[in-house]
Amino acid sequence: MDIPVSYDLLVIGGEMESTTVEEVRKHTWVYLTVFGGLAMLTVLTVAVASLEMAVGLGVTVAMIIAALKGSLVASFFMHLISEKRVILVILIFTFIFFVLLIAFPLSDFLDNAGKPNVP
Repeated sequence: MDIPVSYDLLVIGGEMESTTVEEVRKHTWVYLTVFGGLAMLTVLTVAVASLEMAVGLGVTVAMIIAALKGSLVASFFMHLISEKRVILVILIFTFIFFVLLIAFPLSDFLDNAGKPNVP
């Protein structure tokens, strides 16, 4: 029994875009590959957690692995890999605000450094 399948599911810019079986297979392969990578990184996280190492080193390694897993999820499952220009603009604004939020309190701290803290 054949079930009719429509591959007209990809919507870009509010318009339906026709996809072929080959494109669907390609996307499926990408998702399965990313899933395999996430599974391997999870196994690596568990393996690192069971090793005898300093706490700081263990946390650092675990955070690096978590960052890799997060970037895989954001890039492929959230489709951010195709939004490079938007991400670049957001990162630039984030960096500017980060510098401002660090610079203003730091300038106040440096201006009052060495002075007694009395009214």
